Amino acid sequence: MIFQMHKHFSKTVTLSLALSTFLLCFSSSAQTFSNEKIWSGEFRSEGVWGVRSMASGTHYTTSDFDEAEGSSIVKYSYKSGKKVKTIVTSLQAFEDAREYITDYLFSADERFILLTTNTNQLYRHSFYADFYIYDTESKELAKPLTDFSKGQQRLAAFSPSADKVAFVRSNNVFIANLIDGTEIQVTNDGLANSIINGATDWVYEEEFGDDNGMKWSPDGERLAYYRFNESAVKEMNMPMYGGLYPELITFKYPKAGEVNSDVQVYIHELSTGLNHEVAVNKSAHYLPRFFWTNDAEQLCIFTMNRHQNDLRFYLTDGEFPNNRIGTKEIFKETTRTYIDIHDNLIFLKDGTSFLWTSERDGFNHIYKFDYAGNVQQLTKGEWDVVEFMGYDESKKKIYFSSSMKGPTQQHLHSVDFDGNIITLDESSGHHSADFSANFSYRIHNHSDANTPPVYTLRDRKGSVVRTLKSNEDLKNTLSEYDYSAKEFFSFTNSTGTELNCWKILPPGFDADKEYPVYVAIYGGPGVNTVTDSWGGSNLMWYQYLAQEGYIVVSVDPRGTPLRGRKFEHSTYKELGKLETEDFIDFAKYLGDQEYIDADRIGIQGWSYGGFMTLLCMTKGAEVYSAGISVAPVTNWKYYDTVYTERFMQTPQENKSGYEDNSPVNHAEKLEGALLLVHGSGDDNVHFQNSMEMVNALVDANKDFDFFAYPDRNHGIYGGNTRIHLFNMMMDFVKENF
Repeated sequence: MIFQMHKHFSKTVTLSLALSTFLLCFSSSAQTFSNEKIWSGEFRSEGVWGVRSMASGTHYTTSDFDEAEGSSIVKYSYKSGKKVKTIVTSLQAFEDAREYITDYLFSADERFILLTTNTNQLYRHSFYADFYIYDTESKELAKPLTDFSKGQQRLAAFSPSADKVAFVRSNNVFIANLIDGTEIQVTNDGLANSIINGATDWVYEEEFGDDNGMKWSPDGERLAYYRFNESAVKEMNMPMYGGLYPELITFKYPKAGEVNSDVQVYIHELSTGLNHEVAVNKSAHYLPRFFWTNDAEQLCIFTMNRHQNDLRFYLTDGEFPNNRIGTKEIFKETTRTYIDIHDNLIFLKDGTSFLWTSERDGFNHIYKFDYAGNVQQLTKGEWDVVEFMGYDESKKKIYFSSSMKGPTQQHLHSVDFDGNIITLDESSGHHSADFSANFSYRIHNHSDANTPPVYTLRDRKGSVVRTLKSNEDLKNTLSEYDYSAKEFFSFTNSTGTELNCWKILPPGFDADKEYPVYVAIYGGPGVNTVTDSWGGSNLMWYQYLAQEGYIVVSVDPRGTPLRGRKFEHSTYKELGKLETEDFIDFAKYLGDQEYIDADRIGIQGWSYGGFMTLLCMTKGAEVYSAGISVAPVTNWKYYDTVYTERFMQTPQENKSGYEDNSPVNHAEKLEGALLLVHGSGDDNVHFQNSMEMVNALVDANKDFDFFAYPDRNHGIYGGNTRIHLFNMMMDFVKENF
């Protein structure tokens, strides 16, 4: 602000006064941002994590850790916020003092607790662990769920009556009887990289977002489970360099156009010990979800075709010959493009209807469907429902989040069956909530682009009972820095479409000067970067860049969510084309601003953003002078079937869509400075992508910088990795942006 005032000084001001004012600006006691501070957690916001409502809705539990007592599960009162009691500590539960409770799950009656220990990560969601059963009444030492010498377990879950626990070991399904200590092996054909029972394969976990492949029926008499035959799926080999000889990690990864797992759903009947295959439409390629309805004999299975534009719900309905359970279709939705799989599904207690969100009117809205095909739309408007937050059966209200106030915003609402919508908090920004079991309370999280999250406990009427976390310490810390506010604006691209943007200006911004620009992007389906929400460590990185004299900006191009189906699906079959055009238009718009140096506009992105960075540095070489591409896709044929084909169909069907917008096919157009970074242990966007880009750039005789992080996954973290990466990025920015 002093700089802005300085340019209006009278010409009669003496040189000494002007000089002293100038020096005053730089003698400020403001602290400076650094990567060491950012990635060591100095600016980390406090949160309210791990809160789990108890069945009554008046109390909740959370985990805690104390040097003396170890890890523990603690019960609190929603109303008072006071600790009621410590339910169990790791020292009380385990004979070995080195054991810690890493997760826990109550039985339906809340007497027993399934304790998770010794976890070992498998993929993004999945892990192996040792599970114990703790009895809160007897308070005896927790008992091992099974014989640990036979291997670690996965996905352990109580039956509704809490007398049994289903789990997966060595790709087979087991049921442990907690009454007599016996164990039933439900399946026998599990085999690594071949047959998976009770869990999902890599691509289902990553792209359909769930690794749990078992569900108990409401009465506990049946267990539904997945069976994946991935024997025909091609293997991905990933060397890990940590040992004397590199270890080769091998897993099944279906790339676009290649063979997927053959998937079936079975139901195990405890009374007979038999496993029944559930019959579905022979044309079904994917079975992305299955759920029990409120009827203990009725399982609902989703099916989709390979193009993912034909979604159907089937309910189990009697038995066919050969021990197969028949099904009937109760719902069908088709579209020209694709249908996203989500968990916005609630089966109602009437036994004949369910709630589901659909984009059938062009925006994602809530509908009530019945099994006979009747439809009632509960929400309407040019905005999208984001997700269900819960259903209050007693009040007949659905709680949900949406972009009703605009695509940069997220608000919470309730709606009844007459379509009456109530917004729970009108203040701008980003709202989310965790409701108690009976919806009497909610832990409400609100932030905006320049305000860290504030967590409040609110009652059913929305009144604030108390503030749980205000992040005042973080606010006080940031007050010691030259924090630059994030400002929202929009620009119109060459097709006349208005796009949402934000900018962060350097402290002491002077409109009479010219500044270099750092364009931070993602740009892909399902993700917005232009949101009125707290940005965490990334925001601090942008503040560091602003401190060093860069204008930092971002834009959400066509193909991003929360602006309706037409906007988001506009990139169908041509990922990268329209987004690149929008990013190029954006750079041209920026270059027209008097305070921006058009010759110093750089761009940076990670994952899909890395893909877009490479296209902008090649197709947009005339406007982007430098770029940093981290963990990029470089040709969609290298990526997995479910994600890629959802937007692109297969390479065999859509050759031009794959090739025309593949960065490896535009390497010869590179003109500016490029830094390419990838982790060699990336099981998601494989290291192969960057290796192929390196080959293409070498073939084109282009200069570029490349850095590999051995054994690091898609997130590229661990130890000093993030500090090293971002210091390298800052060095590159200062030299080239």
